[in-house]
Amino acid sequence: RKNCQLNLDVHVPQGFTYAIAAADYRGFAHLEPGTTGTEKANYYFQGSPQTSSLSHEFKGRLDDSWQATDTVGVASLVYAPCGERRNFNINTELRVSAGTSDPSRTTSFMTMDSTDGSINTTYHLAWKQCPR
Repeated sequence: RKNCQLNLDVHVPQGFTYAIAAADYRGFAHLEPGTTGTEKANYYFQGSPQTSSLSHEFKGRLDDSWQATDTVGVASLVYAPCGERRNFNINTELRVSAGTSDPSRTTSFMTMDSTDGSINTTYHLAWKQCPR
């Protein structure tokens, strides 16, 4: 299991606010037959109790690049409070479960490209004007 936390500090033009509409994740997985890999992300604004969580499951046998996109429906977008500067926190997690594979004879793993310092995760922002 590997966790990574990112604090996203977005420059917001005056009179506007934003929400994360989608996020693209990618990496590499070597999953033996019977193994399951999971990519999960939690999204929330600093100081806000509202959290959204999305996950994607990958089943072995897999020895290739993987990609997952978290997409938030328009009705479910959570915007930053207008006029307040808050960090948007994203906690990502990779988990591999041995399942029916034999971990004493095989090795399974997943990597996420964005954790190596070259941020390859793409975040899509939705913007809206704040009420006056």
